Amino acid sequence: MGYLQFGRHSVRQVLRFRDASCDNVVVNPLLYASQGLRYKRKLQVILTTDIDKLGKAGDTVKVAPGYFRNHLMPKLLAFPNIDKFAYLLNEQRKIYQPTEEEKQEDVTLVKESKEDMMKEYEKAALRLDKAQLVLRRLINVQKAKSRESKEDPLELRYPVTKDTLVAEVARQLCVNVAPDNLHLPSPLSTLGEYEVPLRIPRSIPLPEGKVNWSLKVKVRSK
Repeated sequence: MGYLQFGRHSVRQVLRFRDASCDNVVVNPLLYASQGLRYKRKLQVILTTDIDKLGKAGDTVKVAPGYFRNHLMPKLLAFPNIDKFAYLLNEQRKIYQPTEEEKQEDVTLVKESKEDMMKEYEKAALRLDKAQLVLRRLINVQKAKSRESKEDPLELRYPVTKDTLVAEVARQLCVNVAPDNLHLPSPLSTLGEYEVPLRIPRSIPLPEGKVNWSLKVKVRSK
């Protein structure tokens, strides 16, 4: 046992001397394996995309073999630093990177006119008026059991507020409205169907047969 410990100590001294003075000398990985140490071998790879704390696209960096094999290579984020891959990367840069003439071209922004904006507003208003917003909410079980008759409406555990309607309109109908566009004096506290009046500018014409804009809301039990 004493000879074994002396042998390990001597090998550690060789590795320590190598790390301190001879960085360019190639050391056999078996020396690391005999000491129970991990041989820190790095791979040179070329990045295809920008990666935080590692580098930008086209940079040559050193990574651990396991990191390249399990993360970078399956997602095509990098490839080995080999001549053929470097040549392909340079050719792709020539194809996809814009030339100096294309960079110097002025970009002109097309501003929407008032007529186009009014048409978009009118489409959004018609969408709100024709659609029906469906909400699923939990009922208050205790109040449901204490009802005098089954015909009485079921109360919700949490009432539907104006902010909830604004969020559901954006999610279901893909229309962004402000809370001021909805006329809701009190939250919806029971199951049923409602028509919430909409406050839309008078410049947007109403459909034929309509007196005012409204949003149909149906609250169902969950």
